[in-house]
Amino acid sequence: MNRISFFMMMLLVVLVTSIKAQKTITNFDTNKMNTFISALMNKMTVDEKIGQLNLPGAGDITTGQAKSSDIATKIRAGKVGALFNIKGVDKIKAVQKIAVEEGRLKIPLLFGMDVIHGYETVFPISLGLSCTWDMAAVERSAQIAAKEASASGICWTFSPMVDIARDPRWGRIAEGSGEDAYLGTQIAKAMVKGYQGDFSSNSNILACVKHYALYGAAEAGRDYNTVDMSRIRMFNEYFPPYKAAVDAGVGSVMASFNEVEGIPATGNKWLMTDVLRKLWGFNGFVVTDYTGINEMVDHGMGDLQTVSALALKAGIEMDMIGEGFLTTLKKSLTEKKITIADINAACRRILEAKYKLGLFQNPYKYCDESRVVKDVYTAENRNEARKIASQSFVLLKNEGNILPLKKTGTITLIGPLANSRQNMPGTWSVAARFSEAVSVLDGIKQVAGDKIKINYALGSNLDYDPAFEERAGMYSEGSKRDERPASEIINEALAAASNADVIVAAVGESSEMSGESSSVTSIEIPRAQKDLLQALLKTGKPVVALLFTGRPLALKWENENIPAILNVWFGGSEAGAAIADVLFGDVNPSGKLTTTFPQNIGQVPIFYNHKNTGRPLEDGKWFQKFRSNYLDVSNEPLYPFGFGLSYTTFSYSDVSVSDTTLTGNQNLNAVITVTNTGNYDGWEVVQLYIRDVVGSITCPVKELKGFRKIFLKKGESKKITFKITPEDLKFYNYQLQYNWEPGDFNIMIGSNSRDLKIKKINWKK
Repeated sequence: MNRISFFMMMLLVVLVTSIKAQKTITNFDTNKMNTFISALMNKMTVDEKIGQLNLPGAGDITTGQAKSSDIATKIRAGKVGALFNIKGVDKIKAVQKIAVEEGRLKIPLLFGMDVIHGYETVFPISLGLSCTWDMAAVERSAQIAAKEASASGICWTFSPMVDIARDPRWGRIAEGSGEDAYLGTQIAKAMVKGYQGDFSSNSNILACVKHYALYGAAEAGRDYNTVDMSRIRMFNEYFPPYKAAVDAGVGSVMASFNEVEGIPATGNKWLMTDVLRKLWGFNGFVVTDYTGINEMVDHGMGDLQTVSALALKAGIEMDMIGEGFLTTLKKSLTEKKITIADINAACRRILEAKYKLGLFQNPYKYCDESRVVKDVYTAENRNEARKIASQSFVLLKNEGNILPLKKTGTITLIGPLANSRQNMPGTWSVAARFSEAVSVLDGIKQVAGDKIKINYALGSNLDYDPAFEERAGMYSEGSKRDERPASEIINEALAAASNADVIVAAVGESSEMSGESSSVTSIEIPRAQKDLLQALLKTGKPVVALLFTGRPLALKWENENIPAILNVWFGGSEAGAAIADVLFGDVNPSGKLTTTFPQNIGQVPIFYNHKNTGRPLEDGKWFQKFRSNYLDVSNEPLYPFGFGLSYTTFSYSDVSVSDTTLTGNQNLNAVITVTNTGNYDGWEVVQLYIRDVVGSITCPVKELKGFRKIFLKKGESKKITFKITPEDLKFYNYQLQYNWEPGDFNIMIGSNSRDLKIKKINWKK
């Protein structure tokens, strides 16, 4: 039996259970829905059915334009199914009114927006949020985002982004949850649950998992670039978070820009139909990314009519922006390149989503003007954002316990990101109140008050090259350049630091140096800021680096020279206050990295769950001839996956197991005792990894299989038990069968992917 036959057999075997696995997104009468939609579709013309598949962008139209715009004309004619990035109940209500009061069939519209990590109340960027390792916090952030967005008329978010990414050159690594599939699945489920709930109230919105599939594996870390990998790797390392979102009942899926196995995802029937629908049982609708259909022309798949038909036949239901469906599908139908059944199937799925959201019952469900005041950007929401942000920060170094700082003496705050409210929310903060975001300077003043003296100076621009700064901030106000000579700016900072007890340097990336179309070939702190740090170190005063970044950076020099480094990502609306909470010890940092930080760019891609070669480097060695290593740097990362320090310290006992030999469906209990051995109460993320020592295919050296975030008072100990079942041992084999294989397994528990206690067991079938 060939590989394709095996895959098809697997499809048939898994189909029934997969369909059962996907949760319904609301409690409604399916028969009633089907009857309603069938009756509606019997009234619809072909043009009106195609119109439901059209998602144009109206821009943020002003009140009063709704009736006279080109979009309004199309809505009246039944040529629009949804709109995106209109903000405001008044505007959305005016447009919805055209659809349901002036349209022939009174079909309501969906209104979508990129609500990625918050709405007006902005939480840490998604990569930072993942570093909390707190699924309750992740879910709360999505709940609050949905509550605020829905109060503003939005009923659909293009989130969560769950792409596994292992190349920090790729700017959109900032939007995802890091490099690990297991952690990614947990976050995907939490985000979908937070956004959607059960749709029983008008504070739940439709989620859209993206970018399906493999977008985070773009070659050379260059955005929109080609992706090429084996199906084994897809299923084991990249697909799980998408599938987890489907299993959680996500209502929509967004196709990725890249190709998969030589066919762009937007036109890939194997991806959109065979895997997504038949194998995983997805019952929502699929939308393209921005102009995704049109871009298949440049991919070399044909003209607009050809690629539009290809997308529809592949399993795409909604066309974002490009209007390829709107302008070509009827012609393709006449020419028998598609069938009316293809159009009907796509149209039905869009109508089902609207029905499940309750829009047919109440088209103005999300247009309650009173909710804006009571639900959006409230003190309660901002306090939650502040709390979650403080959990996301990762303490990378704290030599001599410089941190936490005392609320006495003089602090000099220096750096291009020290007094920049615009940069606090981070990338993809489309609804943020940038002018009200809390800067680092604001936050320190707020937390420390008049107890300390604060000196401030810019210190440097983001980069010496103004053209680079312009490219990096072309869609934001960003940081304003200081046109004085660099030496003058640094000397000003040195003067401000002359009487300081400690220097706090806010350095790194601006918010738009990561995100979409923000790929880079260097992942170091810009030279201008390194020169600033070197000058500050020469003062002999203690220096704390606040690192702003949307990606892992190569920080070898910084790690060797700067006493304390706190990675604060981009913390959102309340970033500055949360940073101050951690700086002064009101909050003990507990964030753990969800991406591996390399020593230099030459190690990329580097990730913890790699595989051995046939010539692995011996443990503890830097270089051995004819082994898999480098001449100029060790194989080790600078900071491993799962790493993060605390103001306290934790010790781990040896691992004990309930049995060292197991058979069949037995359960294994792996136990470890964790003790807070330091002087502060604190949180710790206890991490479980497993290695399948021998397999029918090569297996990673370790894989995350569980974690617990625990709170320990100083001196307190807790016994942590991980229950391990055969389900935790499963993987996709060469025939793409999902199963586990008997043999030896290493059970590893510790504080990060490097520092682990190990116990070997044997598990027979």
